[in-house]
Amino acid sequence: MSQLRIFVVEDDLFYGELLKRHLSLNPDNVVDLFNTGEECLENMHLKPDVVSLDYGLPDMSGLKVMNKVKQEYPDLPFIIVSGQEDVKTAIEILKAGVYDYFVKDKDTKDRLWNAINKIRTHNNLKTELNELKEEVSKKYAFRNILKGNSTAIQQVFGLMQKAIKSNITVSISGETGTGKELVAKAIHYNSPRKKKPFIAINVAAIPNELIESELFGYEKGAFTGANARKIGKFEQASGGTLFLDEIGEMDANMQAKLLRAIQEKEITRIGGNQLIKVDTRLIVATNRDLARELSKGLFREDLYYRLLGLPIELPPLRQRGNDILLLSKHFTREFCHENSVPTKGITEEAQNKLMKYAYPGNVRELSSIIELAVVMSDSDLIDENHINFSASNIAIDFLLEETTLLEYERKIIKYYLEKNNKNVVLTANKLGIGKSTIYRMIKESQI
Repeated sequence: MSQLRIFVVEDDLFYGELLKRHLSLNPDNVVDLFNTGEECLENMHLKPDVVSLDYGLPDMSGLKVMNKVKQEYPDLPFIIVSGQEDVKTAIEILKAGVYDYFVKDKDTKDRLWNAINKIRTHNNLKTELNELKEEVSKKYAFRNILKGNSTAIQQVFGLMQKAIKSNITVSISGETGTGKELVAKAIHYNSPRKKKPFIAINVAAIPNELIESELFGYEKGAFTGANARKIGKFEQASGGTLFLDEIGEMDANMQAKLLRAIQEKEITRIGGNQLIKVDTRLIVATNRDLARELSKGLFREDLYYRLLGLPIELPPLRQRGNDILLLSKHFTREFCHENSVPTKGITEEAQNKLMKYAYPGNVRELSSIIELAVVMSDSDLIDENHINFSASNIAIDFLLEETTLLEYERKIIKYYLEKNNKNVVLTANKLGIGKSTIYRMIKESQI
């Protein structure tokens, strides 16, 4: 249990000593007794965790003491103990925002004991939560989430550093698998908002008719099935960051509502009339070219410029050079550690094979390739035979090259023939083409 410093401010010397002795039965309690409000104020440098105040002190009321202290320590909990059992007094005390309020009687010391134990539990939970948030912040340190020494990734680090210094909206673009959400989390957990929520929502994963209720929430009875009030993502993220992934998938009607929320910094729940102020930082991401969507009339121009903010474009893995090997070794160490196996090395042949691939799935795909290679290797080395690229990704790899349709066709047929042990009939059935087409290409030495 953690130590708790308690101020007991009581003008009745006998009663004050009684409370002090009772609370001191817990060795984790440090109890200081004062007889006047002025003594309490003069000793605030001792930084108490809770203050028990007599309502009727000789030099000033307990509420006056509390109000003065809260100017400097707004979150400090106060417990008021009063000798007056008066409804008007009770209402005044409770309205002032005290943690608890007791009337002096034979049970006061036990009720005070229980209230302080609740405060201790709350403080312990708060400390644990702050420690967890600090751990999360360390986890999302820039170089922990984006491994690499390439010029392209160093430029991303520089932009992220700028993003954490202000509340500017950040728009992250890049191919699937480049780590857009990780970058968004790193910006949030390294910013002054890090102790507030990070809320992520994938716009593409939510039907158009539900996206408004997800973002803005709804009131009870707003529509059939709305049996209780629901708080939307904007409210949940207030004080923190709202990450909207795949923002390019949002329809025109919802784009207009999002624009208003951003401009006014307020939202209205569906079925409600109350305007709710929100202090939410926005980070958006897309793998689409929003400028092109804008030119096609598929994305609102005013929203586009509102969201553009600080643009960060994540480079595809194929443009990051030796970062591929650096990441491969990192994923190997990480996967071996997670599975309690000795760390494996990567042969030069395997490294050459990794460097020649285009990675249409980017870092996410490389991670999967390395995990499989670790599993397939029975020795302390990963060789080229353990590096396997999926058929679907090879097909996408072809598309990354600038070549003719005929050449694409030739490469795909050749790949499936090798995969199917040169079985022409099976290959033709898989690809949905006539076997005569394959025989002709073989005869003409195209395959």
